[in-house]
Amino acid sequence: MAPPRLLDNRQLRITAGLVVVVGAATALMYLFGGQPSGLLTQSLITGILLGGVYALVSLGLTLIFGVLGIVNFAQGAMLTMSMYIVFFLATEWGLNLYLAAALTVPVMFGFGWLVQSTVLNRVMGDSTHERPLLVTLGLSLLIINVLLMIFGGRPVSVASPVEGSISVIGALVDVPRLIAFGGALAVAVALTLILRKTTLGLAIRAVAANDVGASLVGVNVKRIYAMTFGVGATCVAVAGGLMVSFTSLVPSAGEQFTTLAFVIVVLGGLGSIPGALVGGLFIGLVQTVGSLYLPGSGSLLLVFGIFLLVLFLRPQGLFGAKS
Repeated sequence: MAPPRLLDNRQLRITAGLVVVVGAATALMYLFGGQPSGLLTQSLITGILLGGVYALVSLGLTLIFGVLGIVNFAQGAMLTMSMYIVFFLATEWGLNLYLAAALTVPVMFGFGWLVQSTVLNRVMGDSTHERPLLVTLGLSLLIINVLLMIFGGRPVSVASPVEGSISVIGALVDVPRLIAFGGALAVAVALTLILRKTTLGLAIRAVAANDVGASLVGVNVKRIYAMTFGVGATCVAVAGGLMVSFTSLVPSAGEQFTTLAFVIVVLGGLGSIPGALVGGLFIGLVQTVGSLYLPGSGSLLLVFGIFLLVLFLRPQGLFGAKS
């Protein structure tokens, strides 16, 4: 049997259609948008880079939902937790920022594994999923308040060891943001390869498809649940480590990313990894380019407006299958 592809024919058609729509909208903005072409190019490049980070945060969320069937309300708090770990290692231990980020990855994987194996596995099985949702909500509040007790509420930051900017098709791009985008793509590719090419990935996909059937053929379902939650925590660990150099860090910093991650995951299709990737890039573009015409919070209103329009036309999301 040939290995499954990242995108099937239907998803390729949807992606191609979305590219055509975005391309046409971009051409119209260049021709009739009333904005300087240089400023518009800068917004497009910035939106793509921002969308890559959004996609990385959303990958963990959609993976957890696709396998465990629960929405992780603690995703944003775990992102903040990973950033504070990087901050501590970089400022207190004097480690290079990216070395600190690399060390944060196994810490967050272990944290995710521990949460799932000791707490969430005990409350799963409720057909309404109310108990897991309440647990993740409580975990979010716990993480935020513990961070507030330890680090206080004053904003802090970490300087990147790599400074400066480079020109990309006429737009200036900060090197730390470019590194973050490259890291997001690398993790997305690695996660896809793990899911498609390894025994662990086969077990994860089997549990996502039918956990009862997987258990009958010898898969330890609870262990796979713990591994999946750990991988989801790893995604936010990488995102946090890459973002901390250009993000003002406060205990509630991850909450804005939680909201956007939910929008991206539902927009792309719950449980769809390609949907999270495409949705993240799309939302990043809409947010940055929309800010040229709708300053302040207006760009977020545009994001939510497009989100509602897509759900009205496709309630299952762009890449979701009809139930």
